[in-house]
Amino acid sequence: MQSKKAADANAVIAKLKQRYKKDMETWLDAKNSWELLVATMLSAQSQDVQVNKVTPSLFKKYPNADDYLNLKPTDLYPYVKTLGLYRNKSKNIIKAAKYLHEHFDDNIPETIDKLTELPGVGRKTANVVLANAFGVLEGIAIDTHCITTTDRIFLFHTKDAGKIEQKLMTMVPKKDWGNITHLLIALGRDVCTARAKYCEGCVLKDICPSSTVKK
Repeated sequence: MQSKKAADANAVIAKLKQRYKKDMETWLDAKNSWELLVATMLSAQSQDVQVNKVTPSLFKKYPNADDYLNLKPTDLYPYVKTLGLYRNKSKNIIKAAKYLHEHFDDNIPETIDKLTELPGVGRKTANVVLANAFGVLEGIAIDTHCITTTDRIFLFHTKDAGKIEQKLMTMVPKKDWGNITHLLIALGRDVCTARAKYCEGCVLKDICPSSTVKK
């Protein structure tokens, strides 16, 4: 029996762009880099649609990073308590605002090394902010949809976000590092979910090695 071969990254991107071109941007609502940073921090283990429900009132009350400097985490609870891990997220958002004030004059840094200095900010959050707020591509943001879909499409066989990011960076043209995240998320939300895959309706059914559609 012939072993399965991973799908070609360029072919995957081309097909996903045809199907999900309108989804090639963050789903989080934000007017500036600070709002995007906060929204992305809040999105950990929470759906973007839920984050978008709470951020309008939060940003109306506290629009700027320096508005958070004298807050206590409990001040944010009424706005974010419907989200998972809201206590820890509230604490980290305030810590991040203070770190920005002390080290970056309240400005969001535009490199991944400096962004990940902020409390509660890992590579995924940093990559989202850099790509969507500044158009800076230093890496690829990996979320749970990306973990599921890359395992099926590229046969990565790992749930380690760091390893997945490094592998994708060698396969995907740099100009598409920002796009691939959104495209894989759109695919994962549509037909390639963690619980089940619906290959008949998938644009990659003819090239994905995990497709159940007979070729």
